[in-house]
Amino acid sequence: MPPNPAPLTSRRSAALRHAPLIVASVVAVAALGLAWSTQQRLRALEKELVKRQESSQGEAAQALLLAKQAQDAAREAGARAALLDARVSEASMQRSQIEELIQSLARSRDENVVADVDAGLRVALQQSAITGSTEPLLQALQQADERLARYNQPRLERVRRALARDLDRVKAVGVSDLSTLTLKLDEMVRLVDELPLMAATESRRAPSAAPAGAVAAAPSASGASWNDHLHAWWQAWPVRVWEEVRSLVRVARVQQPEALLLAPEQMYFLRENLKLRLLNARLALLSRQYATAQSDLRDAQGALERYFDPGSRRVQVASDLLKQVTAQARQVSLPRPDETLAALAAAAAGR
Repeated sequence: MPPNPAPLTSRRSAALRHAPLIVASVVAVAALGLAWSTQQRLRALEKELVKRQESSQGEAAQALLLAKQAQDAAREAGARAALLDARVSEASMQRSQIEELIQSLARSRDENVVADVDAGLRVALQQSAITGSTEPLLQALQQADERLARYNQPRLERVRRALARDLDRVKAVGVSDLSTLTLKLDEMVRLVDELPLMAATESRRAPSAAPAGAVAAAPSASGASWNDHLHAWWQAWPVRVWEEVRSLVRVARVQQPEALLLAPEQMYFLRENLKLRLLNARLALLSRQYATAQSDLRDAQGALERYFDPGSRRVQVASDLLKQVTAQARQVSLPRPDETLAALAAAAAGR
């Protein structure tokens, strides 16, 4: 049986009436879906933008920090570079000065040696004049000769020859050694209290009582009687009396009779006066007043020969010491190294 066309037509007309609504609903749903998807994408984009902004801000801060550090490092490097430049310039200046100094020393080495030797000789000459000894001048000449020998410069051979001649002349001069002379005078002062005076009472050797003692001891040893003792004493007493008499009288030859008339207190002052003479001579030698020293030494020698016992060994030793000091205490003109100084002046002038 064929279908009824009326319901189909009604259904088609109803479908046609509802089609726009359905299309609109589909479109609305699609629009809603699209809007929701778009909204989700916008949110995702916003989150991504926020993250990127935060990261870019961190990177910007880090970049600013790095830039500041780089700027500080650049400033420090600039300061170091300036300091290095200053040091380099200073080093170059010092190098140039050192080079100039080396060149100056190389040019004036001979002149410096000549000037040093000349100054050393002049100082040694002053020391010799002050001390009265040739030892400082002799040492200065020897040191100058050794230095020039090590230097070995042909143009200074004339100076070395002059040094050799001045050395021989200084060695040939006999200058008194003041230290030795003062020591001898000190020894003399020490010996004065031990020197025997001619006026002093000297005990002679005790008389030998051996025979009388033997005579007196013989009877006692043999058990003799009282008469034997008396007989021995009678024989011994003349011998004892004679020995006592002999001890009271002494015969001697005296050149200066007044030397025997000194009182004990005068003996003390005589010794002290002799000490003062010797000490004055010592001070005169140290001050190089040789005429005053010679006068005091002559007075001391005269007192020693006049008042002291010439037969005593101590007096003879003291007299010999005094004669040695008198012979050596003399004024000697110190030699001057004029030839060496002239040769040094000629070498300094380039002649």
